[in-house]
Amino acid sequence: MKKPVQRSYNFNAGPSALPHEVLKKAQKELLDFRGTGMSVMELSHRSTDYEEIHNQAIARLKELLSIPENYEVLFLQGGGSLQFSMIPMNFLQPGKKAGYIMTGAWSEKAFSEAKLFGDVYQTASTKEDNYRRIPKLNELQFNHDDAYIHFTSNNTIFGTQWQEFPDTGDVPLIADMSSDILSKPFDINKFALIYAGAQKNLGPSGVTVVIIRKDMIEKANLTIPTMLKYSIHAKNNSLYHTPPTFGIYMLGEVLGWIQGLGGLNEIAKQNEEKGKLIYDTIDDSNGFYYGHAELESRSLMNITFRLKDEELEKKFLTEAKKEGFVGLNGHRSVRGCRASTYNAVPYEACKALSEFMTQFQKIHG
Repeated sequence: MKKPVQRSYNFNAGPSALPHEVLKKAQKELLDFRGTGMSVMELSHRSTDYEEIHNQAIARLKELLSIPENYEVLFLQGGGSLQFSMIPMNFLQPGKKAGYIMTGAWSEKAFSEAKLFGDVYQTASTKEDNYRRIPKLNELQFNHDDAYIHFTSNNTIFGTQWQEFPDTGDVPLIADMSSDILSKPFDINKFALIYAGAQKNLGPSGVTVVIIRKDMIEKANLTIPTMLKYSIHAKNNSLYHTPPTFGIYMLGEVLGWIQGLGGLNEIAKQNEEKGKLIYDTIDDSNGFYYGHAELESRSLMNITFRLKDEELEKKFLTEAKKEGFVGLNGHRSVRGCRASTYNAVPYEACKALSEFMTQFQKIHG
C-alpha cells in the first residue's frame, strides 16, 4: 500500500507555502474546471469562464483591502523587479526627483533601476547598521515637490518590517509590499501605488499585483513602450495581452481562503501568534539563538536569526532538514537562518520549529 505524502514544514522565502485547502481545490478542478471539460490553464483568456475568475479575484482583493473606486487593480507580469523600472519610467518626469528609503537589498535594486531613468536620491538609509532596523519617521528627509517616495514594507533578507508607514503628505507614496501584503490591515488611502509579487502571500509565482490610484495613471509619461504603461493595462482590465491565467485563478482562491478565515484582522492575529512562538524561543535561549533585526523592527513574515557559532549553525540546518523543515537557510548575503512565516504557513509548523529549536539547544547548548 502506498504511503500518504507527508507535507513538509515549508519555511521557504518565496515561492512559499500555499494554503493546503487551496491546493486541494485546485487539484480537484485541474482537469475539469467547473464542467467546462477543460483545465483552467486551457481556458481562453477571452472566455466568459475565465472572465469570471479574473473579475472575482479583483473583487476579492478590493473587499479585503477596502480599496475605493479611485484605484485600479492590475495583474501584471515581471515580478516586483519589473516594477523597479516601470515606476520611474511612468512617473519620474524631467526636472523632478524621486526619493527612495533604503532598508535592504530590494530597495537597493529599486534605487539602482530608477537611477537609469532620472534624478533619484536616498531619503534615509540604515545600511550602516547592516539593515538591522527600519528608519525612524523623523529620519526621513524628502522634498515636497518630489515625483514620489518609494519604500519596501518588509525586508525578506534582513527580517525587518515597517510597523508604521510614513506620511508623505501630497507627495505620492509608493510601496513594494511583495512580502507582507495581506498580512495585516492597513489604510490603502495613504498610497498612490502598491505592488507585490504574488509568490509569498498571494499565490504562486508569475503574477504581480499593482494597486494604483487613477490620478497617477492620468499623469504618467506617455512616451514609453506600450506594455510598460499602467494606462494600457488599466484600460484593458489587465487583458491587453494573455495574462498568467492559472496564477490569477490561484490568487483568487487564496483571497477566498483569507475571506473564509475572517479577513485581515484574523490573519494578523494568526501571524502575531506564529511569530511569537519563534521569537520567544530566540529571546528565551540566553544567547544560544540571536536575532538579526532590532526588536522594534522585527518582521512577522521573515524571522532571521543566528546561532552562537557557524559550525553549530550548519548542524542545526542539517538536522532541521532531516526533520522535515524546508527553507530555513538564511540568504547568502546575511547567512544564518530564516523562517518565513507567511500567511499560509500553519501555526503547527511554527510550533514544531519552536519545539525543534528548544530541543536542539538542550542537546547542544
